[in-house]
Amino acid sequence: MPFYESIFIARQDIAASQVEALTTSCNDIIQAKGGKVTKTEQWGLRTLAYRINKNRKGHYVLMNLDCPPAAVAEMERTLRINEDVLRFSTIRVEELETGPSAIMRKEERAERSSTGGSFDRPRRGPRDNKETKESFEGDAA
Repeated sequence: MPFYESIFIARQDIAASQVEALTTSCNDIIQAKGGKVTKTEQWGLRTLAYRINKNRKGHYVLMNLDCPPAAVAEMERTLRINEDVLRFSTIRVEELETGPSAIMRKEERAERSSTGGSFDRPRRGPRDNKETKESFEGDAA
């Protein structure tokens, strides 16, 4: 069976439990059509690049699918009907990612850098360098 990655964005004013229910309903549709959802990531409430139906934020959900094309078509049909879904996109991929997606890795890096790391050491400006001070003093003379 082909592999797919599907992302949908739900409205900002629905609860996280409603987003989980929407994800579960998509999962049930895929399983009923003979496929399986290998991974589901909820990216949480994120800011949209532009307003969509007067919404500035949305709940993002990523699903990795191993299913026939008919299952994807049925899932997209139900997402299109649902008023809580702002946008969705499904693409066919050669293979599915086993680890966390790029968005989740980016959030992990942000958490690590905020706890310490290269920001703890003092920064050296051009005037802190001894050679630069000599060149400035030589120019003035």
